[in-house]
Amino acid sequence: MSEALHFRIASYNTHKCRGIHGTISPERVIRVIEELDADILCLQEIVDAAGGTGKYDQARRIAEALPELNVAFGETRPLHGGRYGNMLITRFPIRETRTHDITKSTREQRGVLQCAIEVGRSLVNVFNVHLGTGYLERRRQLEVLIGPEILAQPMLKGPRIVIGDFNEWTRGITTRLLQQNFQSDRPIRNRRSARTFPGVLPILSLDHCYYEAPLKMEGTKIWRSRRAMIASDHLPLIADFRLPAPPLSPSADSLRSGNSADD
Repeated sequence: MSEALHFRIASYNTHKCRGIHGTISPERVIRVIEELDADILCLQEIVDAAGGTGKYDQARRIAEALPELNVAFGETRPLHGGRYGNMLITRFPIRETRTHDITKSTREQRGVLQCAIEVGRSLVNVFNVHLGTGYLERRRQLEVLIGPEILAQPMLKGPRIVIGDFNEWTRGITTRLLQQNFQSDRPIRNRRSARTFPGVLPILSLDHCYYEAPLKMEGTKIWRSRRAMIASDHLPLIADFRLPAPPLSPSADSLRSGNSADD
């Protein structure tokens, strides 16, 4: 029997790499990313714009600093002559990516980056989420998020992880509806240790992780290194998972045992 696979996923709103002192530094964010040691990392508020002083060339600089990782970018809107949105980097192969526009009314454009990631012999569907700051805005976005266009896609195969900045600081409709269909790390959410915003002195829990079987969560934590507290206005959220190996097909069992159908 194959052993379960253990992996770490993290979510980090980089605030366009703007630190608490107002300076923009992709290198500072890269050092925080290296500290996380995540197998899958979901980033929000990343700028991908070349030229100028280079401070907005964030996506490329992060990717070049981590050349062994696979990268996907989901554009939310144009910015600084380039694009702005969510980014995913992972040690695992990325088999498919899609970007979903969940913008509502005239508020800031928002998006969800969907990636099908090959974890061992299984596919895991990761949805990198960045919801709006308004209550009614989030409510409308949630209707799209949980609907057939995104989370309830009829042809979706493999377990789902929904992770990111939900901008919900109380137990609101987003939390209630997602918990009806997913498991979560919410049991720790009433503790001070679960707060992620603002980074230097967090008072709110804005960043969350939802998941489903056969994934099994082994634990979550908020990363509070000295660098992380000053690199962005959010602290990274880490979740460690165990994924049981899928059963081998009969043909694979025969090959492993050295038998064939003709024996």
